[in-house]
Formats: sequence, structure tokens, C-alpha cells
Amino acid sequence: MAEPWLVVSDVDSTLIRDEVIELIADAVGPDARDHVENVTERAMRGELDFADSLRERLLMLQGVPESVLADVVERVRVTDGVREFVDAVQGAGGAVAAVSGGFHEILDPLAARLGIRITRANRLEVENGALTGRSFGPVIDAAAKRDTLLSLGANLGIPPERTMAVGDGANDLLMVEAAGVGVAFCAKPVLREAADVVIDRPDFRELLPLFA
Repeated sequence: MAEPWLVVSDVDSTLIRDEVIELIADAVGPDARDHVENVTERAMRGELDFADSLRERLLMLQGVPESVLADVVERVRVTDGVREFVDAVQGAGGAVAAVSGGFHEILDPLAARLGIRITRANRLEVENGALTGRSFGPVIDAAAKRDTLLSLGANLGIPPERTMAVGDGANDLLMVEAAGVGVAFCAKPVLREAADVVIDRPDFRELLPLFA
């Protein structure tokens, strides 16, 4: 890893083993969890528009107490090897960014714990201490993830061939195609077909030889 790299990684089912919106849905009940899980799976396979799927899933969360989010942060399971990977990339002068179709309210404390300084995600709308079932601000969809990769590379002065994108689903497709090295990480077929590298073991240390 002689020269700096920029690595932009998806979060749910990539940096972590969970889908955060499904963990939040647990607070509603098993039927809500099953519905959210089904819609998430279809969206990650590319069968549904991401923004539409996000709106549908968020509606299931209306009324969930904001306090549930702190519990979700504690329940998230970080993928093996992430901290070692982040330390290796940033220790060599590179940058790691976490971009998520999930939520800043979960991602930001998680990223701080992992030493990741750049984050981009959706934001949950809260009124009177409960989720409204809506988000606010730009939706972090496939185009937003690609644009984050390209703008960060330009701002940091890192050439395109030294950029890596890591993801698992259809919402990661555009950034994986735009990166110098696109990685399908324990991924859905739609992403595996487009990626330069396919990793099937859920351990971020599997990525380190790619920097040789």
C-alpha cells in the first residue's frame, strides 16, 4: 500500500452484518420486521427502486421511540476485520468513507468507534421523541454513493485507479462500476456480475491483498 487509497464502503451487510432498518423494525413487531426484511431483500437484488423501497420501509417505523436507536447501535455486529482494515488504509495515508442507505443516527457512533471519519447516510425524522416514518434530506441511493466516491477522490487528489468501492447490493452498483477496484462483498448476483473482485468470506482482511 505504497500510495494512498480511497476506500468507499457500504455499511449494512458490508461493514456490519446487519440491516439496521430491520433492527429498528424489531421494535414494532415480527410482522413489521418480516415486511421490512422482504422489501430490503428485493431492493438489494435490484427489483425495486431504492428511494421507493426506503419510503415504504420507513412507514413501518412510524411511532417507534427515538430511544430505540441507542439500543440498535449496541446490537449492530461489526464485520470481522473492519478495524484492522481501516487502520491499514488510513495508516498508509489513505481514507475510508462509509456511505449508507441507512441512517446517520446509527452510522455516526459506529464510525467513530471504528475510526472512520467520513460518513454519508439518510437522516430519520423525529417528532415528540418518536420516528415519524419519514426521512429528511437527500436520499442516499446508488447515484449518491457513486457521486460521493468521485467527489472524495477529486477533493483528496486520489486518482481513480486508486479508489475502491465495496458493497453487497444493487444500491452499490454505480459506485462499484465507477471505482478503480469494485468489490462485491458477500454480494447479491446483480453486484457480483459487475464487480472486479468477488469476496465471499465476511472478513475485511480479505481485501488487504488487493492493495499489494
